[in-house]
Amino acid sequence: MIFRQLFDQASSCYTYLLADSSSGEAILIDTVFEQSRRDRALLNELGLKLAHVIDTHCHADHVTGAWLLKQQTHSEIGISAAAGIEGADNYFEHGAQIHFGSRYITARATPGHTSGCMSYVLDDESIVFTGDSLLIRGCGRTDFQEGDARTLYQSIKMQILTLPEQTHIYPGHDYRGLMLTTVAEEKKFNSRFGGNISENDFAGYMENLGLPHPGKIDIAVPANLKSGRPDSGGLPEDEPSWAPLRFTFGGIWEIDSNWLIDHLADVQIIDVREEDEFDGPLGHIENAKLIPLGKLNDELENIAKDSPIVTVCRSGARSAQATIMLRRAGLGEIANLHGGMLHWRDQGLSVSGGIVEPDYQI
Repeated sequence: MIFRQLFDQASSCYTYLLADSSSGEAILIDTVFEQSRRDRALLNELGLKLAHVIDTHCHADHVTGAWLLKQQTHSEIGISAAAGIEGADNYFEHGAQIHFGSRYITARATPGHTSGCMSYVLDDESIVFTGDSLLIRGCGRTDFQEGDARTLYQSIKMQILTLPEQTHIYPGHDYRGLMLTTVAEEKKFNSRFGGNISENDFAGYMENLGLPHPGKIDIAVPANLKSGRPDSGGLPEDEPSWAPLRFTFGGIWEIDSNWLIDHLADVQIIDVREEDEFDGPLGHIENAKLIPLGKLNDELENIAKDSPIVTVCRSGARSAQATIMLRRAGLGEIANLHGGMLHWRDQGLSVSGGIVEPDYQI
């Protein structure tokens, strides 16, 4: 099985990717709208097909990426039947199994933070995804969205802490950078319900938290009640349109050599290698402008602002950093040449200078 834990800095929310390595089918749990591009990049790089986008509950601190990912990947949206969400394909009851390839997760109703909270247990009970019901040494608040402290206490005690003690608990978010815990740890160390803390103790604790109103609740909840679908009903217009670019999980826009060879006159090519490499065995792309990476910031005034930029180096590493530097400088339409000059030469594309059979180790 393939497993990844992803993090959104703005909301401190975790997104989880699980995939069956044999079939390539994947699920995403608790996506964030603004991170949908990142999530798709990871799926593409790992060669996975997204089957399900699942939320643990109707979030109040971020907008889900469920609707957007469904439009872009043809996946299915899933959530608790008790969450009151519009636009889902699958509404889970307690005990429902969500399959991805030969693996599955089982939905367990864990209301209390909200009335529609669910936790998802991996088929071998090695992992449980608890959303905001159970956090690391804490739990979700119970003072809005039909929350109830006593209900949450029973959910945690009966549906989560009855799992094997070695079961890894992955929460919906953490504000301290903590990543996971175990059933045994939370039973022993959680200050809200661990040890011999009673339901009355827990209820009294939760009723006196005195937390401020969630900052994004007035935006997040209405959007999430529609599975994250924007009011306009249209896809965000933030994808580059000047070329068929690919976004990498590393956060870089890339362009393929086959498109570039047909559009050399439409872009400015900046080669960020050193001079001896530019004139060396690999040669360089026709009309490319040499600006070594170490001198790029000093040469910004010599780069045109009115046409797209493609950065190039030997393998694509230095030129990837060049795209970051150029964006920081305020330039907009920028892409890195995938694979650099090594890939360009492997494709048999024409170069200026160079030798017929270059030594790629040079």
